[in-house]
Amino acid sequence: MANQYGGDWNALESAIKERYFDSHTSTNDYNRRKLANNTKLGMIAYGLIDREANLTDLGRKLYTNQNNPAKLYSIFGRHILLKLNGVNFVQCVLDMQAANEPVDLVALRYRLNDMGIHVPRGGKHMSTMRIWLEKVGVFISKWRIDAVRFHKLLGTTPQEIDALLMMSPEQRAYIRTLANIGDKNQLPSNEVEKLASVTYGIRFNEKNLPKTVLYPLRDAGYIDLERGTAERGRGAKPFMVSVTTKFNMQILLPLLEQAEQLTGADIRPLLRKSFGEILGELDSDNRYIAGLALEALAFKLMRLVDLDYVATRLRGQETGGAEVDLIFESTRLVFSRWQIQCKNTNYVSLDDVAKEVGLTHMLKSNVIVMVSTGEVGEEARRYANKIMADSNLCIIIVNRADIEVVKETPTTIIDVFTREAQHAMSIKQLKL
Repeated sequence: MANQYGGDWNALESAIKERYFDSHTSTNDYNRRKLANNTKLGMIAYGLIDREANLTDLGRKLYTNQNNPAKLYSIFGRHILLKLNGVNFVQCVLDMQAANEPVDLVALRYRLNDMGIHVPRGGKHMSTMRIWLEKVGVFISKWRIDAVRFHKLLGTTPQEIDALLMMSPEQRAYIRTLANIGDKNQLPSNEVEKLASVTYGIRFNEKNLPKTVLYPLRDAGYIDLERGTAERGRGAKPFMVSVTTKFNMQILLPLLEQAEQLTGADIRPLLRKSFGEILGELDSDNRYIAGLALEALAFKLMRLVDLDYVATRLRGQETGGAEVDLIFESTRLVFSRWQIQCKNTNYVSLDDVAKEVGLTHMLKSNVIVMVSTGEVGEEARRYANKIMADSNLCIIIVNRADIEVVKETPTTIIDVFTREAQHAMSIKQLKL
């Protein structure tokens, strides 16, 4: 029909109505026309026709393959994965399953929102996309995924997807700039960096460019590096960079664009962990692993009380990633912003609490949550009480003893928060 009536969306809409909806005698003509219009809008949203009802390049390609269902759905499925956030959608389901979380439309909507992908309440978007991807074999039934089919359709491996989705903003900007240049010859690495900075507004650390950008991209197999030779009196020349055969722009650019939409891609490994895995790693002798586990625990605890993840504010590189701060928000009844400080240390001092209090002015936070694997000093507690008494801030302290209780029964975090809220209320009690 789109091929026949292309350029006349009224004619297309009428044809759709006559063919598919005029038999709906239980509703009036206005609603039947609205259903036809929704069909047209769905075709626009999926990239099959433009606003004037003309077939797009994708639409024409599908039209020519209408008698070859296998090829038809493969083309359409790959388009959904690469162009319509399909990879993020499938990866979200896989991550939930890896964390032993039940997958349903409500839970999936919350998780996608955590990732920075807005899904309206009650929307059919996820169900519709799942059904289309089932046609091509990515979904086997309901939420079961054929991961082999998924990666074969994309032409990628699970490791490549993970690496792309977790690239830093600097790495993404650099690789996108190389794609924009489209030159397979060697280029000075510093010139590419300058262009990436101007194009994408990313500030690079020139001295650490090899360590933070070039080496990771080389190790991932996307670029080759050749060290420049020294010039007399001017030090070493920059690396010469060139793209490899793995550098497939038709796959790379769409996946990087999807990664750009994700908030805190660095928390994906945390979302894939179950409570059991997190709590097991919390006692690891490896300080780095234990620190990441504490971050994961803090994330899970905040989601248990239905807060919305916003961002990872700071990762302490000097401590091997052991100390991180998370930002969460809530819009239930009133807006509140929560900043979470994780301390993988034996002792939380007054200075630790004071640092977070100072940051609330910049972050405009209402609540500070200190999550520690150790004990909280008396001076720190007295200082927290003083701050709560003199301001509108609420400071929640979760220490080692609380974590041990949560290990046994995760939902007891509600009891911990209730205890802390009652404590804050007693301190802030009005003297009337």
